Amino acid sequence: MGASLDRLSRRKIDIKKELEYFREHHIRIKILDIPTTMVELPEEQDWIFEMINNILIEVLASIAEQERITTKRRQSEGIAIAKEAGKHLGRPMIDFPPNWNQFYPEWKSGTITAVAAMRQLGLKRSTFYRLVKQQEEKHETEE
Repeated sequence: MGASLDRLSRRKIDIKKELEYFREHHIRIKILDIPTTMVELPEEQDWIFEMINNILIEVLASIAEQERITTKRRQSEGIAIAKEAGKHLGRPMIDFPPNWNQFYPEWKSGTITAVAAMRQLGLKRSTFYRLVKQQEEKHETEE
């Protein structure tokens, strides 16, 4: 049982594939947003609600897909406006720690391990290697 049809997907074709899979495997799906899927009927009348459910699913799947398209478009517009305004998007920029020039060369030469360097610098693994990459890119452009 699901609360809403768009929890399956935001793409109409994917929703149809999921529902077809359930139908092929004789799995009855109940969707709270579609009350007719909750009704228990005798088999001889089941086709009526299946027809109604198919129409409702088609409409709601189309709405879910259109919402996804609209959201993506608005998000893209917002990102473009923010970039135009010079705003930084994504993770906050991390400055090199003050003791970077002491521990980076030691790590690079193999005197200390990466874990020891991270501990001394107070950095997490991903941050340490991101700064290493920045350092190496900076060094390449200077040559």
